Amino acid sequence: MGQGTLLLFRASLGAVLRAERMRQGMTLRDLSSLARVSLGYISEIERGQKEASSELLAALCEALDIPLSGVLREVSDHVETQEITQEVGERLAGRLVDDARTGATGGDVVASAA
Repeated sequence: MGQGTLLLFRASLGAVLRAERMRQGMTLRDLSSLARVSLGYISEIERGQKEASSELLAALCEALDIPLSGVLREVSDHVETQEITQEVGERLAGRLVDDARTGATGGDVVASAA
């Protein structure tokens, strides 16, 4: 897993956890108390600034009463979408560079006077 994908995973995981916590109307303080994890650390995880160990992630999922597999599936789907988007963007950028080198305009233009 490249550095970019790792950062994307961390940010996606934090976003999924935050969305679920907020959906349940739970504050960071509530989650911190239920999971027995420091409020500051949970905040950093939600912002994608810290890695969550498997034990910590399990504690958060248990406190949120959500399956770990569901969280990981949602994060995986988000990462996959972002990877595809990035790949398409890179291909498009490469095509634009190639077109600029060759002077191509993206297709032949045919004009007719009728």
